[in-house]
Amino acid sequence: MRKEDYTPSESEWQIMEVFWQSGEETLTSSDVIKVLTESSDMTAKMIRVLINRLCQKEILSYMVDEHDSRVYHYQALKTRQECEQEKSESFVKSYFSGSQTSAVA
Repeated sequence: MRKEDYTPSESEWQIMEVFWQSGEETLTSSDVIKVLTESSDMTAKMIRVLINRLCQKEILSYMVDEHDSRVYHYQALKTRQECEQEKSESFVKSYFSGSQTSAVA
């Protein structure tokens, strides 16, 4: 994967907002689904796919529940600030050939 591929997409960002705002150390996919199905038009299947992509991008990590192997507990590996920084760097690289001077101008 390229560095740009490690930044969350808009839909993935919505999922990360749930983690950043929850105040909990870990959340299950059911926790995230409950929040997002009330506030967006995302389906449970779509949310699970996006959570999987966030794990592949190493933005989320997971551990299997010790009592029920069907339950995964997800944890944010990156803060909002880290993701915003990476997104800004990716934007500058994509649109201004990496030149911060051009981006500021």
